Amino acid sequence: MLSQDKMVRKARKAIETMYVDTCTITNKEEYEKENGSTGFKDVVICENEPCKLSYSSTSSVVQGEVAASVGQSIKLFISPDIQIPEGSKITVTHDGVVGEYKRSGVPAMYATHQEVILDFKGWS
Repeated sequence: MLSQDKMVRKARKAIETMYVDTCTITNKEEYEKENGSTGFKDVVICENEPCKLSYSSTSSVVQGEVAASVGQSIKLFISPDIQIPEGSKITVTHDGVVGEYKRSGVPAMYATHQEVILDFKGWS
């Protein structure tokens, strides 16, 4: 029988084979300007990190409405070793197309991966 650690490593390796996308994670860092005021600059946390985007759509109809509303949830699967602060900007290359996502959510952490809900900003 496999130990817990070996099972986690095997599961993580299997999950990481699905990472077909890459991403760059950027966060704002506070700094003091020459005039003494506070400014913010982009700081890259990681670049070209393997990951996987997942899309799911939901539709709902409230009685009395003419049309259904459709929502889309975008989730990023990535290594649990990377610290992604809430609100980070994540630029993902998916199928050769670059998309920019703003305001990342709080990551759901697992032994094998983490899942981050993303808010789509636009195509780069």
